[in-house]
Amino acid sequence: MTAGRRTAAALLALVFLNGILSFRNWWPTPGIVPDARLAPGFVWLWLLLLLAVAWRGALPRRAAGLLAAVYSLLVLLRYADVTAPALFGRAVNLYWDVPRIPRFLWVAVQGGAWWQALVALTALVLLGWGLHRLLRVSIEVVAREAVPYALRARWTWLATVAALGLVLANYAGVRATWPLVSKPVLPTYWHQLDLLASAASTQRLALALPPTSVVDGAMASANGRALEALQGRDVYLVFLESVGAVVYDNARAVRMLGPARARLAEDIAAAGLHVVSAFVRSPTIGGGSDLAHVSLLSGIDLSDPRRHDLLLTTTRPSLISVFRSHGYQTFGLYSSVSWDWPERAWYGYDVYVDGRTLDYRGPSLGNWWKIPDQFAFARFEQLYPRPPSAPPRFVFAGTINTHVPFGPVPPYQPDWQRVLGERPFDEADAARALAVPVDWLDMLPAYLRLVEYTYRWIGGYLRQPPARDTVYVLLGDHQPTANVSGEGASWDVPVHIISSDPELLARFTAQGFAAGLEPPRTPLGDMHELTAMLLQAFGPVAPP
Repeated sequence: MTAGRRTAAALLALVFLNGILSFRNWWPTPGIVPDARLAPGFVWLWLLLLLAVAWRGALPRRAAGLLAAVYSLLVLLRYADVTAPALFGRAVNLYWDVPRIPRFLWVAVQGGAWWQALVALTALVLLGWGLHRLLRVSIEVVAREAVPYALRARWTWLATVAALGLVLANYAGVRATWPLVSKPVLPTYWHQLDLLASAASTQRLALALPPTSVVDGAMASANGRALEALQGRDVYLVFLESVGAVVYDNARAVRMLGPARARLAEDIAAAGLHVVSAFVRSPTIGGGSDLAHVSLLSGIDLSDPRRHDLLLTTTRPSLISVFRSHGYQTFGLYSSVSWDWPERAWYGYDVYVDGRTLDYRGPSLGNWWKIPDQFAFARFEQLYPRPPSAPPRFVFAGTINTHVPFGPVPPYQPDWQRVLGERPFDEADAARALAVPVDWLDMLPAYLRLVEYTYRWIGGYLRQPPARDTVYVLLGDHQPTANVSGEGASWDVPVHIISSDPELLARFTAQGFAAGLEPPRTPLGDMHELTAMLLQAFGPVAPP
């Protein structure tokens, strides 16, 4: 190889090794784009190569392989670090994210053929092997061609010192370096390791939970009047998956969902019901629905996932406990769950209903979430009817169709009896739904279509002949992924209380709720503070 080609190879390897650790997210997708800034990890690699060649005269092949393996890991960590904010609206969190990766992968592949999963796994292995090999070759080229020259040339020493100074200043938080140096990877994960270490400390975790909560107060009430204002009505607490403030804040959402919300308001009125609404702040964004669910049930701030995991190891009471202690039969409806879920032991439902229990036999609407929410609620009412003689019921349920990747959109079936059969939809309608691909580059339209579908089936559900007087609490669990909610989006979610009793709803308006489906924009508090609002509204009634 000529001297010119060796120089070109060295320069190409240097550019590649820096670029593979300085890329940034292609907002708002899982993709990445190159970034010309200096990567701190590349500077540390360069220093190691200088030391190794100066000491040994050349870089051993085994050392090149080890460095390539470490560099591959840094590339993976870099990808997670820049992609998590775009997809979930928050920084990567190893404590919360890593244990859920196997479940996510299992859900992602269960709907496809076995060979598709095998092809995906093979492609992933080949990608990892190819990246490692390319990094090893690049490192060997730099060690063989660039480093010996750098050890002899004075200007390269000055350039190395300058680069190291920029990196150290960047670590120190000097903003002037940000246009020149990309965000370093190691500090993010050093912080994550510290979080993992703290999570392993029982003492520090114990301090994370408050000694008591508003739920404890309701359970300790000796007069048994904690739910007096309900007058024995059924209560359905329904979390609307990924329905956040974006459905009110985004101009496209307002235009598209305005008619759908108006129709839902008409459905509520036609059913003889009234609605009041507000915003609260979710403890999570883009995912981690359990944090929102358990925050509300427990009345404890679970914005730190360590508190959530600790709480599930305790026997602390929840809203479920309060309702059961007042004679309610408690149900948990989880249509998206089709696997064993040991954590449900903490919830303590009298009746637990998952996707397998619902026994959906209609067409599979995609590889992600097979059971339409409309069917799930219709089937639940069919399996567990509400005769007048049955005790009042408390139902905790979560929808799923508005979950990422926001497609396909199930057809709405006006005939609620037909939706329970083996052919709930016309074949043409189901085919049209499945024919619409997921657009990862612009997911907002599909998301809005699913919210529109959710408004429609909820309106149709409320219009069904009521078995008994029921209070519905409908609320979002968190904002959708950041490629829908936008960069820097709030963590606010809407809450709607629906009831036939104006006096009960007046208890909510006294706390800041507004009549109708349009919430006042300022949130009333955090998700766990909504627990106190519910108990206050459901609580003792003053004597006449």
